Amino acid sequence: MQDSFDITTLIFIILAVFVIWRLRSVLGQKTGNEQPPFDPLSRRDAPLRPGNPANEQDNVVRLPGHNGAKAAVEVPPSDRWKGIAEPGTPTAQALDTIARAEPSFDAADFLEGAKAAYEMIVTAFAQGDRKTLKDLLSKEVYEGFERAITEREQRGEKVETAFVSIDKAELAGAEVHGKMGQVVVRFQSKLITATRDASGNVVDGSPDAVVDVTDVWTFARQLGSRDPNWLLVATEAGQ
Repeated sequence: MQDSFDITTLIFIILAVFVIWRLRSVLGQKTGNEQPPFDPLSRRDAPLRPGNPANEQDNVVRLPGHNGAKAAVEVPPSDRWKGIAEPGTPTAQALDTIARAEPSFDAADFLEGAKAAYEMIVTAFAQGDRKTLKDLLSKEVYEGFERAITEREQRGEKVETAFVSIDKAELAGAEVHGKMGQVVVRFQSKLITATRDASGNVVDGSPDAVVDVTDVWTFARQLGSRDPNWLLVATEAGQ
């Protein structure tokens, strides 16, 4: 009985030693890829703070409303109209006044919109599209365009106009009178235009010739108005 007990105990001891040896052989090995224990006070885990040199490489995008957001997006006054108007000129001062009344005003975007309006108005006038013109012109300018369209229709004439390109649209001036802002734009474009009489004969222009055209247009709107549209208030041929 005693011998049986001793043999059984010895077997279990041998098995236990074997298991412990195997565990040490596996868990005790180092592969070189171990991560150090997590340390909540470690500097590597600390958030970046103002004044920390590591912030110089911070790529976090500051969202609107953040204390530093305004300084991050604010454009120095001297550079605000760079490439559009020289600092200190009456034009730049007028643009500053417009921007104070209309914080979302951007002169470059305005010029892009003016190019689109220019093409729409020239095309609508050629087609006699009064509805489109009425939405884009001031009352006085619309009356002049409408009168010219009516006279053309009475003569039985039709105008064919096709844009080849708008080569340039540059700001030629700006003014503010009371709450009315005005921006003058000089357009340089290439057009194919021809006027035909009731019989289809060309009486002006040419359906095959590309002509260079320069126009100086003035757009205006009441600053602060809910209506975002700038209307064409004056036109003249440029040089």
